[in-house]
Amino acid sequence: MAKLNLPVTCASILAAVVIAGPAWGEVVVNESSDMNFAAFVPCANNGTGEVVSLTGPLHILITYTLNGNRVRGKTHFQPQGLSGSGLITGEIYRGVGVTQSEFSGSLQNGQFNQTYVNNFRIIGRGTGNNYSVHENFHLAINANGEVSSYHDNFSADCK
Repeated sequence: MAKLNLPVTCASILAAVVIAGPAWGEVVVNESSDMNFAAFVPCANNGTGEVVSLTGPLHILITYTLNGNRVRGKTHFQPQGLSGSGLITGEIYRGVGVTQSEFSGSLQNGQFNQTYVNNFRIIGRGTGNNYSVHENFHLAINANGEVSSYHDNFSADCK
């Protein structure tokens, strides 16, 4: 899952401001979409790794709210029954987790916050072949336009 890009997020905010009236909130997208992708799992195949092909539904939720001087938004992506197999071993895997991002900004003084969390796991049968990706990111910009808080923690491991 790709993380939201700050320029894209800011462009979304600007579009919401230009298009919107004085106040509104809505669910822009709330659907399930079929996914079909492959991922390399380094701990699969007795530690030599293999590509795992996964298919299944992904729940997608996107919301935006504009209220006078404030804009907020959220994206949420969650596999629902994602499954597949290793292309070498044929082992069965499940894709689970959630990836979401939230942002909030002032239309008066430029304050802005964005938080992104990704927890995605490809789980195989038994032990030692479960691949886990985790990232959390936070950015805060104060009314002076200065970055007042920033962190980006990423990890990927096998269990």
